[in-house]
Amino acid sequence: MGVQHISNGSGRQPGKWSRRGILAVLGAVPAGAALAGCSSSADASATTGGKGATASAKSATKKATITVTPVSGTTKADFTAPVEVTVADGTLASVTVAGNDGSTLAGTFDDAKTKWTSAKNPYSGTKYTVTAKAQGATGETVATFTTKSPGETFIGYFTPEADSTSGVGMPVSINFTHAVADRAAVQKAITVTAEPEVEIVGHWFSDTRLDFRPETYWASGTKITLSLDLKDVEGSDGVYGVQSKDVTFHIGREQISTVDLSAKEMVVKRDGATLATYPVSGGNAQHTTWSGIMVISERFKQTRMESSTVGLGDEYDISDVPHAQRLTTSGTFVHGNYWASTSVFGSQNTSHGCVGLHDAKGANDSSVAGYKFYESSMLGDVVIVRNSGEKTVEASNGLNGWNLSWADWKAGSAV
Repeated sequence: MGVQHISNGSGRQPGKWSRRGILAVLGAVPAGAALAGCSSSADASATTGGKGATASAKSATKKATITVTPVSGTTKADFTAPVEVTVADGTLASVTVAGNDGSTLAGTFDDAKTKWTSAKNPYSGTKYTVTAKAQGATGETVATFTTKSPGETFIGYFTPEADSTSGVGMPVSINFTHAVADRAAVQKAITVTAEPEVEIVGHWFSDTRLDFRPETYWASGTKITLSLDLKDVEGSDGVYGVQSKDVTFHIGREQISTVDLSAKEMVVKRDGATLATYPVSGGNAQHTTWSGIMVISERFKQTRMESSTVGLGDEYDISDVPHAQRLTTSGTFVHGNYWASTSVFGSQNTSHGCVGLHDAKGANDSSVAGYKFYESSMLGDVVIVRNSGEKTVEASNGLNGWNLSWADWKAGSAV
């Protein structure tokens, strides 16, 4: 069997092919085709791999995008929500939030470190600068915003005064300038601690008054710290606190005076030992003296006492009552008395409800009982009245919360 001649591409006619040569040529065709097929597959794979590598490189080089809430440039940002910083196409390395008042906001990252949230809300009326950086980034993102100011505000006036020293009966009493609807929120923002440590609980007497005390009188030498973290706490709808401060008080020696109006005498004890015993005169049958535990809340070397101020018409008006120390808001005092006969003290109850001690006009005679007791006393000292013929004074009438049992006191807490 013969075959046609195959050109060698050179224009020359080759010699006759042998059967083996023909078969070799014919056998090479599928082999060549198979090789071509493998080459085509390999080329496609290489091409696909190149495109994937390029896409991966592009993804790896995407720039992290940081977003701050509130939005940078906001001038009346909400102060009732935390600050948030998020990142897309990356993770967060650091976030700082600083206010123009010197404050800073601490915060935490989520597990993926793609979101940071401030632990507390920003303060009202404050400009903040947020500085955030993503992992691997060479630069930082800086944003600024200013929070709006609250419409209405309230503060708490506190007793005793900062850095003062008081007697063992002095509670921490706070009077608010606006009625508080959310008592729990306000009470949680106020802490009272003591050294040595003791349990201290708050009690609401009204929507404007919150007192704190331990179960029993403070120990002598106690250091008390009041922390008011009321700034931006919403006490009532749309009414926010403005205070953020810590103050300290101290407790001095223990002085407890017990007035027995049956015996008509007062025994003064200092740190458990009897310091003095004074004859006194209490309220008469028509104007009995409150009984119970009372705390000295104000002190005056001399003061005016006028009956009309306590609902007794024009029964008396004395311009220079010596050594007056207030026991109730309603007008009960323990004070010196120069206008009554000396024989009255220790034998008769003749006052309009106060506890009187013999004294001298002008408040300068150091030999009389009124002077001596005044000089030995301080704000926060305890005066207990017994056998007066009158019921126990209301705990809210003055700084007299000690008349409530511990259980009743704790029942008045909002937290």
